[in-house]
Amino acid sequence: MKGQPLAKRLGFAADGLLLALRRESSFRLQALAGAAVFVALLLIRPSALWWAIVALAVGLVWVAELFNTVIELLSDHLHPEIHPQIRAVKDIAAGAVLVASLVALLVAVALLLR
Repeated sequence: MKGQPLAKRLGFAADGLLLALRRESSFRLQALAGAAVFVALLLIRPSALWWAIVALAVGLVWVAELFNTVIELLSDHLHPEIHPQIRAVKDIAAGAVLVASLVALLVAVALLLR
């Protein structure tokens, strides 16, 4: 989609986020968890630095989940039958989501212990 105006490219990105929210229960769960985290931040009122750290951790989880979704969809489309390499790719992508989630959990623990 090269050469498209910025507004149109932003529309494509928004459509992608809406598709992920509609089609992927994992992404919906991560989005709800992120929203709950931000509500908790409003209640505990940490410093701006903590807001930034938490926002980065939540964003990391969301980005990992989106990339995992893309990898799964593309893999299933290009190679619908079960194949050991495709399974490895999908498992590694899921592992990336797990790592991002554990990092976010560590940030939450650090925030609570500050």
